[in-house]
Amino acid sequence: PEPVATQVVPRDRYAEFLCQIAVVGTGLERFALEVRHLQRTEVAEAAEPFGERQKGSSAMPHKQNPVLSERICGLVRILRANAITALENVALWHERDISHSSAERVILPDSTILLDYIIHLAIRVAKGLRINPVKIKANLELTGGLIFSQRVLSALVSRGVSRPVAYQMVQKNTLSAIEGKGDFQHNLESDSEVQKHLTKKEIADCFAPDYFLRHQDYIYQRVFKKSTK
Repeated sequence: PEPVATQVVPRDRYAEFLCQIAVVGTGLERFALEVRHLQRTEVAEAAEPFGERQKGSSAMPHKQNPVLSERICGLVRILRANAITALENVALWHERDISHSSAERVILPDSTILLDYIIHLAIRVAKGLRINPVKIKANLELTGGLIFSQRVLSALVSRGVSRPVAYQMVQKNTLSAIEGKGDFQHNLESDSEVQKHLTKKEIADCFAPDYFLRHQDYIYQRVFKKSTK
């Protein structure tokens, strides 16, 4: 029960409720937006489900548009807009006018029904998500190993090289690779200064993608264990 009420119950509780709905929806939008990015032709690492008879672009038959994810992103904007309306409803004339009523008759049912629908869309996308490991590997290799420069920098620092000096050593070899003068790993292996601190095996270890996946099982367990409580 409301401990202190006038003609109407203060609307801050409704505003908080609708803001929470908007936050939940925005979290799902973050997921959907990432799917849209990953489904772009030039990335193509993942894609939402696509039925056998489903059509993509009306003009380009080869396209498989992320329509479900786009729908999520569009509908969540309504949730955020409704949250703003709920906040506008908090301040009432002499704490007793009913200007909030007409708006709430729209935003309360619309937001709750929309969030339920968005959740079902997100589940559908997640369950049917298609992953392209070949494209993921190809994208990782696009830079010729440059994405592992931080690992090489850390390895040099761990061997006693000062960070500014290690940074210059790594940067010199990355710039050579960018300019087309050999690939990054080979440049490091041929660098006499780098050889003083790292063996070829230690350099090769810096280019192992598995290093960045070493905690993935723990992360999944932490997330899903929490969700089942």
